[in-house]
Amino acid sequence: MAALNVSLAFFFLGIGMCQALRWLSKRLLSPGAYGCLARELTASLQLCMSCLELRMLMEIGPWGGGFGLDVVLTLLFLLFAVHGASFDGASANPTISLQEFLLLESSLAATAAKLLAQGVGTGLGWAVTKLFWAWELTQLHFIQNLISSECSSSIRSSLPQAALVEGSCSFFFHLTLLKSRQSHPMCRVPALAATVTFLTYTAGPFSGAFFNPALATATTFHCSGSSFWDYVQVYWLGPFTGMFAALLLYQGNIPRLFQKNLLYSQKSKYKIPKAKVTAHVEGDEPQRRRKGRKSDSEPRA
Repeated sequence: MAALNVSLAFFFLGIGMCQALRWLSKRLLSPGAYGCLARELTASLQLCMSCLELRMLMEIGPWGGGFGLDVVLTLLFLLFAVHGASFDGASANPTISLQEFLLLESSLAATAAKLLAQGVGTGLGWAVTKLFWAWELTQLHFIQNLISSECSSSIRSSLPQAALVEGSCSFFFHLTLLKSRQSHPMCRVPALAATVTFLTYTAGPFSGAFFNPALATATTFHCSGSSFWDYVQVYWLGPFTGMFAALLLYQGNIPRLFQKNLLYSQKSKYKIPKAKVTAHVEGDEPQRRRKGRKSDSEPRA
């Protein structure tokens, strides 16, 4: 349990450090620079550090630390709940940023800045976590430090199946995200954390269940066993396709690309009650008759 305590301390220190960076950058930067750059970079840094440490616990913990998968999944749920509460509106996920662009909620320049910040943040998270592992504070970190340079690909199934798994995970995640956008954070954050935990448990053995292109790039693209194009198909094209399908199913259209609803018929929100229309017409009829009689009674020239 000593190794688990060290990992918990790493999680708390990482979250605290990122929270301090958010507080500092919010006061030093303009709202636009903070929202597009600093907020996304800090959230991606926090997410990458947590996920890399969790992945180490998931792979080495059962045989090297004496704790099972239930401990790691519990930590995963709690960490994503904390991330959802502390990210201050950041997504730390390129598919979410692209979704906001397709929904006309973000401009092209802002979206590009977010994607850049997410890439830099995940790269920093990978470097900081590698430095932490190099200290070899526990036996688990000693083992991880030995095998990190010779890691194997997270694709443990055929390429089409792995791409389908990542796309399906992204589809269900984004569908949950879209359905819960208007919900209170007290309901939305646990729902998203539970969805991520369930998807990781079910899809992890096939592809690692990243459904986050930036996180997958920092975590597994450098590992041997698959080519760069294989990784692109599974961890980039798969999640983006799943997001696109979820958005199309939820909206019926893609606002950035076309306005016409392809799936659902548009119905008018305002309906005129028939009874009132009839009463109005019947009430006007005697008035027309009176006007007609009046006009007939007038002398003709």
